[in-house]
Amino acid sequence: MSQITLTFPDGNAREVPAGITPAEIAEGISKSLAKRAISARVNGAHWDLAWPIEEDASIAINTMQDEDAALELIRHDLAHVMARAVQHIWPDVKVTIGPVRDYGWFYDFDRAEPFTPEDLGRIEAEMKRIIAARDVVRTEVWPRDKARAHYEAAGEHFKVELIDRIPGDEPIRMYWHGDWQDLCRGPHLAHTGQIPADAFKLTRVSSAYWLGDSSRPQLQRIYGIAFRNRDDLKAHLKFLEEAEARDHRRLGREMDLYHMQEEAPGQVFWHPNGWTIYTTLQDFMRRKQRADGYVEVNTPQVVNRRLWEASGHWDKYQEHMFIVEVDEEHAAQKSINALKPMNCPCHVQVFNQGLKSYRDLPLRMAEFGSCNRYEPSGALHGIMRVRGFTQDDAHIFCTEDQIEAECAKFIRFLSSVYEDLGFDRFDIAFATRPEKRVGSDESWDHVENALESAIKSVGAPYRIEEGDGAFYGPKLDFYLTDAIGRVWQCGTFQVDPNLPERLGATYVAEDGGKHRPYMLHRACLGSFERFIGILIENSAGKLPFWLAPRQVVVASIVSEADDYVREVVAALTKAGVRAEADTRNEKINYKVREHSVGKVPVILAIGRKEVEDRTVTLRRLGEKATEVVSLDDAVRDLGTEATPPDLR
Repeated sequence: MSQITLTFPDGNAREVPAGITPAEIAEGISKSLAKRAISARVNGAHWDLAWPIEEDASIAINTMQDEDAALELIRHDLAHVMARAVQHIWPDVKVTIGPVRDYGWFYDFDRAEPFTPEDLGRIEAEMKRIIAARDVVRTEVWPRDKARAHYEAAGEHFKVELIDRIPGDEPIRMYWHGDWQDLCRGPHLAHTGQIPADAFKLTRVSSAYWLGDSSRPQLQRIYGIAFRNRDDLKAHLKFLEEAEARDHRRLGREMDLYHMQEEAPGQVFWHPNGWTIYTTLQDFMRRKQRADGYVEVNTPQVVNRRLWEASGHWDKYQEHMFIVEVDEEHAAQKSINALKPMNCPCHVQVFNQGLKSYRDLPLRMAEFGSCNRYEPSGALHGIMRVRGFTQDDAHIFCTEDQIEAECAKFIRFLSSVYEDLGFDRFDIAFATRPEKRVGSDESWDHVENALESAIKSVGAPYRIEEGDGAFYGPKLDFYLTDAIGRVWQCGTFQVDPNLPERLGATYVAEDGGKHRPYMLHRACLGSFERFIGILIENSAGKLPFWLAPRQVVVASIVSEADDYVREVVAALTKAGVRAEADTRNEKINYKVREHSVGKVPVILAIGRKEVEDRTVTLRRLGEKATEVVSLDDAVRDLGTEATPPDLR
């Protein structure tokens, strides 16, 4: 029998027979390890305990203490256990696929009747029975024809299609969990009893098209979440409750910010309150950018395909573009245009107007550019994922030697913006050169060193993501962490020598010759729509006072106070506060509850005593305590609070 050499994490190497399995290796090390083993890492790949190793390799045995491996297996096995439970309860149901996803898994089923939330408890109970049975999990590699025939005989036509999609050089793996069988790449646990029975939960049901194609059959999807122990599950369920309470779609309704409707999928109908947030944020960004040396432009939304072909977007991005055909005064050939999905090619056109000198660089060009991108309907999510949006977009045209200074300047600018918006820290991901790229190694060295030096010069923490840059240049992505620990990628800074080359941008250098500028793509917020959604969820609707759409409601307790209420509103409005009167014939507690649901930061209650003393009783959102202050003090203090941070 031939021998192979296995190298262990401690550096020791051992000769073993070819075809040995990780389970046998664990058994040879100790019975305790064999009992605790769940999988292995073989040359870095996640390996089933039952898969044979046929060549020299590095190996590490995984246990439940190896979090990444454990969670992948637990969630993957639970997908199979759930499918098995569903077919035990409803034998006529056909199974399709059940991938692992963030925090859990889902599985799609072909069933005439949709699942209901009430079915989930019944399925969970059957899953726990299967786990308790501790059924052995085994795997075999089958010839493709045998596997196809097996599923054809069982009427599982979805599995037949999946087999046809598996590349010819991949093995066809068949897994059994007890007497239940599924097609799967693996790996899996050794038996169902290794799944923690108290650390999973089925969360919801929905519908989904087969392979995400709306022309294919509609299936029923069940989602689940799973962790290594009950405490982790409870913590995540609490997180989900908090996330639900902060959902910008619910808060958007309660605060009357916007709505969306079928006639304009993925487009936002902003209401007065929401548009106030939008314009206040846009005015803030406009002032910040102007102070940082940006000029603002505005470019067309509908652009002929010739520009998109020249920029390269027509070939690489057309599926995400809205195409517009125009009959140019009944010409023989229609004019093909597209709504712009991004602003950069148009900014190069502005740069190209007139001769530019090295003295004009760096040129920082900003636009609140309205863009449109086709997103599948299933991917749309409130104002976080839309088809029509506005970017706080800017492009910096500069020389190669100016990249480092511009990058450092942008990081300081972005830090100031985020701090003003309530985010004290951010993380940077530095994406370096990919394997397939254009440009010389010397140029890549120079640009990557410039970005890294810029990050270090401002003292910002960062991580390197090897090979994740664009084919033409490296980039920085900026990540915010919100109040409940979710991470959002918002800002970006990307070096691009390619687009100026494609679109013929040049400047006259000191030597009198024409040179290509570098183009630095940058954004702080990303899109206003998504960032407003993030702000709403981060603050649970309790936006900073200066950004709140309704800052103060002045509410009467008795009708005799109505004139004074209007006087208070007028004084606050003159001081720059967004104030409104509530003189309805309702009890003050009713008014307070209603405006608190609408997330009004401050409510001023006015009764007879307040009228006599020319005071107001001030209540802040989320606080039970109130305070009585003079009208002059209230106007002065609230006027200061209403001032945007960059103007204080």
